[in-house]
Amino acid sequence: MNIPKLFLSKIGYCHSVLKTASSRRSYHGLLLAKVCLSPSHILVENIRYKTRAVIFDMGGVVLKSPFPLTRAYEDERGIPPGTIWKCIEQFGADGSWPKLEIGELNSEEFGVKFSEECSVTAGQSVELHDFLEYLENGMGDPIPEVLDAVRAIKAEGIKTALLTNNWKNSDGSTLIPIDQSIFDVVVESAVAGINKPNPVIYNKCLNALGVKAEDAIFLDDIGSNIKTAKSLGIRCIKVENIPASLAQLEQILQFSLSNPIPETKGVRKGMEISERNLEKYIQNTLKIHSHTGLHIRQFAHGQSNPTYYIEYGDMKAVLRKKPPGKLLPSAHAIEREYRVMSAMKEAGVPIPTLLSLCEDSSILGTPFYLMKYVDGNVYKNPLLPDMPAEKRRRIYHNLADTLCNIHSVNIDNADLTDFGKYGNYVERQVITWSRQYKATETHNIPAMNRLIEWLPQHLPKNESTVVVHGDYRLDNLIFHPETDEVLAVLDWELSTLGDPLSDLAYMGIAHYLPKNIPILPGMAEKDLERLGIPSMKELMHRYCSKTNTAEVSNFNFYMAFTFFRVASILQGVFKRSKMGQASSASANAAGSLAEQMADIGWNFACKEGFRVFNDSNRILLKGKP
Repeated sequence: MNIPKLFLSKIGYCHSVLKTASSRRSYHGLLLAKVCLSPSHILVENIRYKTRAVIFDMGGVVLKSPFPLTRAYEDERGIPPGTIWKCIEQFGADGSWPKLEIGELNSEEFGVKFSEECSVTAGQSVELHDFLEYLENGMGDPIPEVLDAVRAIKAEGIKTALLTNNWKNSDGSTLIPIDQSIFDVVVESAVAGINKPNPVIYNKCLNALGVKAEDAIFLDDIGSNIKTAKSLGIRCIKVENIPASLAQLEQILQFSLSNPIPETKGVRKGMEISERNLEKYIQNTLKIHSHTGLHIRQFAHGQSNPTYYIEYGDMKAVLRKKPPGKLLPSAHAIEREYRVMSAMKEAGVPIPTLLSLCEDSSILGTPFYLMKYVDGNVYKNPLLPDMPAEKRRRIYHNLADTLCNIHSVNIDNADLTDFGKYGNYVERQVITWSRQYKATETHNIPAMNRLIEWLPQHLPKNESTVVVHGDYRLDNLIFHPETDEVLAVLDWELSTLGDPLSDLAYMGIAHYLPKNIPILPGMAEKDLERLGIPSMKELMHRYCSKTNTAEVSNFNFYMAFTFFRVASILQGVFKRSKMGQASSASANAAGSLAEQMADIGWNFACKEGFRVFNDSNRILLKGKP
């Protein structure tokens, strides 16, 4: 056997990993050691970086297998054992089963035709009108361990797909009892008009993912489907046992798929922190000791201030730090963020328990702070799919109520009188973002030019001053999974003293986004009443009632300002992208979004202009005899 030199050079390293793995809880170390010492996985260290997509079958992988259910159905209905699968095999491509899978028959039509075919196979009359319903009910909810695996894979930047042979119901809907947003790509046979094991449907999935066959892994429980995938060059896992198959997938990918911390991944290159220094700091400062060592993952968000999940013994914490490198004196102010969170926590705002602030850069290279990890739900999609209408309404009411709580904090009592400037907050923001936009301007955006001229002329005359969050939106809150109460408000980096209505307007940005905006799913064209999501007008009324604030007559101004600010930010992204920091496709997308945001902002400015005009006319008319 001719063993590659690369593998021989790894042996000494793997031996040292084995020695330390027993004294430290290092999943990656144990896995690497196991992989390196197994001849059948000599080259597996390269596969993690080659794999760009993982494709999952539905029944038998993401859902329970239909095969045991079929046998149970036959037994319960008194149908001769094996009739159903013998019938499918007997009638082959001309039978009703493949026609169901490619959408030529719907579920109701299939029930009639399939009953006739099975009667021929069984040599007696059999009735299977409810067979598909039985399968759907029996397969039940998605297997939690598999969904955890999908989330863990996506967190590492690898794409995921669901490739399924399914069917259409009589109302035109298809069998997908899964939240499709979990996957990057979903390919349904009943929609595509092609079913597995036809190679065309595999290539359709690969094209949608934008990957080559050799860069993908496919999991399925049917041999013929696996055979075709292998012939195309796709690496395959034949699923016969879910835990064993997931363990095999872990070996290939070289990271854990079990119960991942949501939105985390392995620490990015260049963002590593000294485990030795951090462990020593925790021991000395928090008086926590453990023999299991540190477990560290990095959150996918927190690009500005790197954010990590830390597990040490029984402690589960989040670490936020300034990024490495040379920084402006006021940038990435971790100390400021820690201060306002401490004050808000003391005032009764739901904030994670803060553990420690370290301003000594010699520990981890830059200042950082630790807070307890809060386990709960973070909702990225403002439409809150797959939940009852009353739960959506409760979540949005709690979102608004928590903002009232923040804005009700007494600045003097919280010792935050020097946390920002008093008055003229919006004016200063308009000046700042106008300057920022001009500095990054790449092409003429007429709506931005109009807003830059219009906003200073229509500034609010009476601003109150409170602690504003600065980035208050649904996905910066953690909710209790059952009661829906807000457990924590996160990301206080932009917090300052300012106009509370700026937070309220920013909270409502998704209400006015069209559905085709890639930033996040918009609600502008949705039936919010049917969904149970309060309108922005309803949320504003709720806010004003709870804060004893007069109804906001110029809210259109604040929405215009909010979209102007977002457009300025996107224009900055566009300019940096054009300078070579992202692909041209990304640059074009950011530029287009900046224009769209500016257009929405100018639309609000026009509405505000009409309101002012109508109010002026009413005043004039009242003054006439």
